[in-house]
Amino acid sequence: MQQKKILISVGILYSTSGSYGHIGKEMLNGILLAIDEINQDSNSTVYLQPIIYNPEGDLNKYYEYCHKLLHEHQVKHIVGCYTSASRKIILPLIESANALLWHSPRYEGFEASYNVIYLGACPNQNFLPLLDWVYSQQESPQFFHVGSNYIWSWEMDRILRESIEENSGQLLDSQMLRVNDLNVEDIIEKIKILKPTTLLVTLVGTSAYHFYQALYSALDEATYNNILKLSLTLCEPEVAIQDSCVVEDYIVSAVWFETLVLSENAEFIKKFNQRFGQDAHPSVDSVMAWVAGHMIANVIDYTGDNNIDVLKKYISNVRVNTPMGMIQIDPENNHTYLKPKFARCQKGNFNIFWQSNSLFKPDPWLSTAELQQSNLFKDG
Repeated sequence: MQQKKILISVGILYSTSGSYGHIGKEMLNGILLAIDEINQDSNSTVYLQPIIYNPEGDLNKYYEYCHKLLHEHQVKHIVGCYTSASRKIILPLIESANALLWHSPRYEGFEASYNVIYLGACPNQNFLPLLDWVYSQQESPQFFHVGSNYIWSWEMDRILRESIEENSGQLLDSQMLRVNDLNVEDIIEKIKILKPTTLLVTLVGTSAYHFYQALYSALDEATYNNILKLSLTLCEPEVAIQDSCVVEDYIVSAVWFETLVLSENAEFIKKFNQRFGQDAHPSVDSVMAWVAGHMIANVIDYTGDNNIDVLKKYISNVRVNTPMGMIQIDPENNHTYLKPKFARCQKGNFNIFWQSNSLFKPDPWLSTAELQQSNLFKDG
């Protein structure tokens, strides 16, 4: 006879409408798929009950809904947030309630809370390897950075400036847009005048989509092709809603791509499409939302307890076999060991051209990481 499962309520805070609603929908799909799998797994002692709120990209609603989840619904686990602004605004609520925020997206680092499990990559797992590669490709890169005007892009800009101080190169300009700001024409004029060799895009949501299209339309083919175009945010569901030509040849650093050749990944994509349709495209953040669900179930299975202090103590003992391979949490900082990968966007697909052979220890404070810490590209 099957053992009765422990009912665990899980709050979900993803913006499925608003500026970055496309990403939010696929992150929601990721955690919902995980919940389906866990609840149907006879070997799991856990039954997860989702309580879903859509903050619509509004920071005030993130705060309001997080408070409701913690104090009205009495949840101890919240899976959510995409922007760091939303994470920052709910973090005091999470900490004061001694709950756990399972944070799925990539982020800028420089944070470590006992009440957050940081599943997405921090800069030493995506941005530093990418910069290392750029310096191996260009003797003195001339950077232009365009990003969204909040802490994510601010920190990426600071890391870029510090990397230039340690290497040859120049930052020609940095331009920051408010989230959902579509006024990119002046920025594109500056790009045309300054003629950077390397463009870094850290825009999120509709600002990014508008920028990709406008830049492609504004530059002649030779000029466009001569710019090395980098993105730390572009992902599969965003490519799917645009003309593929406007993001052609953008190089993205992430820890997962849909094209990753692994049996676990093929099975994940198959289940994702069966559950949400063939037009659904998971992103790296969707995968990490899926990981969050399985991590919650696995650590409760492991401890036999939903006491948050107990779970925090033992979370690093739990391994999860994911669509990107086996991963685990670093007990020193609650971040995740991950393998960086680079892919080039071509004809609507991400073609992986480099991936690390080993897991990178997370270093959110960049306390030990150096730009060329591994000499990854010393031979070009």
